[in-house]
Amino acid sequence: MTEKEVIQFDNVSYSYDRFPVLENVSFRVVERDFLSIVGPNAGGKTTLLRLMLGLLKPTGGTVSVFGDTPERARSRIGYMPQHTSLDPLFPVTVMDVVLMGRLGDSKRLGFYKKSDREAAAGVLDKLEVCNVRNRHFSDLSGGQRQRVLVARALVSNPELLLLDEPTSNIDVAIETELFEVLHDLNKEITIVLVTHDLGFVSQYVKNVACVNRRVVVHETSEITGEMIHEIYGTDVRMVRHDTFSGGGTDCV
Repeated sequence: MTEKEVIQFDNVSYSYDRFPVLENVSFRVVERDFLSIVGPNAGGKTTLLRLMLGLLKPTGGTVSVFGDTPERARSRIGYMPQHTSLDPLFPVTVMDVVLMGRLGDSKRLGFYKKSDREAAAGVLDKLEVCNVRNRHFSDLSGGQRQRVLVARALVSNPELLLLDEPTSNIDVAIETELFEVLHDLNKEITIVLVTHDLGFVSQYVKNVACVNRRVVVHETSEITGEMIHEIYGTDVRMVRHDTFSGGGTDCV
């Protein structure tokens, strides 16, 4: 059976102010893949995500998502940026944050349909944080905040989920919990994730895109110490994270 293609890069290059960030990049992502993008700082990882979203235009080559331009496919994509624009001191509730992900389907800011609120409750339930839905976002722990931001990306029912450094500033135990959640979500949707942490790769991710101006995609079983050294210019210690299994709560 032929695998359904979700993302296609064909000889893509991109430069910032004439400084080359990506050069002749070609790869594809198929349906229900879980692809991790790894590489050094300024190697082009976030640039790849922005090209997938159509927020940047390639200076050479083409990018297609679901067989169309990234701009036209954007409604089928959920996105969690590396740095949220939310002011942690602003008194917004968890439900308000998640509903922001439905603004593209609402005609006016703040006026949500019953279906919007039901969708938000459903995704909070799936991510096991519905019990905090009426709390202020600023009152949450780091792990709860990350789950809520993933929920915001998922509430529009995307077919493709893009995440930029979702485990930054959280500890190992919370990181493991989050990737268990993503592992379950991957049964239904395609996931592309940027990370510096290689510790979970072999356990959760199916393929790894090694980025340093150029991109080479490997299955996780193919990653070796020599490859890591070539990407980062140094040895990177792999750390095993034990799996986490926790109980959920119902969102009513």
